[in-house]
Amino acid sequence: MYFEKANRFDKKLVLGKIMGPNPLKLTEELLVDHAIPDHAVVLDLGSGLGLTSVFLARDYGFQVFAADLWSDPEENRRFFDSMGLSHEQITPVKADASALPFNNDFFDAVVCVDSYNFFGRDPAFLDDKLLPFVKPGGTLYISVPGMKKDCHANLPEVLLRSWTPEQLDYIHDINYWQKIFQASRNAELLSIHEMQCNEEAWRDWLASDNEYAINDRKTMLSGGLDFMNFIAIVLRKK
Repeated sequence: MYFEKANRFDKKLVLGKIMGPNPLKLTEELLVDHAIPDHAVVLDLGSGLGLTSVFLARDYGFQVFAADLWSDPEENRRFFDSMGLSHEQITPVKADASALPFNNDFFDAVVCVDSYNFFGRDPAFLDDKLLPFVKPGGTLYISVPGMKKDCHANLPEVLLRSWTPEQLDYIHDINYWQKIFQASRNAELLSIHEMQCNEEAWRDWLASDNEYAINDRKTMLSGGLDFMNFIAIVLRKK
């Protein structure tokens, strides 16, 4: 697909800020035909160095809260200021996904790209830790790295060139995630499918000089894409 919005970003900036497969392209595909209202209050959960938060605020017009446990909010604030975004448009927050510091029913929507698999594999997480902060009828757009078919019982050697079995336990297939979300009492699973931009998003990441990208090349340039995908999930709070 053609990424009209993601391609507006300076390539050098993107390579310096991404922490995994290109999150701008993942986000743009994830939000095709989205149902988030104009000027909505949106939680960017696992926002990293803030690139997706800028994207959501600048290119989609949302009021964004950029929540991440590992990045520095002050550094992210300087980045947001440099991109011409006001404090009303975007707010950096240091937060654990399991202990979010917001009021109930605060967000119109949640966008979570390439991080939900770290904290959301517990089926209780969605109902107990995330949905309380979403308004009834609010939508959640989630993208996770996945496997085309779970192979944890017999991991291919090529995947082990970059990752340990423990690291690969964060990555599962569509059937795994479908069971997780269908177990929710308070959310309706609207769609779950394999994403189109998988190869392109990975290619952008592997072109960066990030030490983790360099490590990932050992697998992904040797046939790892035969086993890996990205999965798009759309949910609505009941």
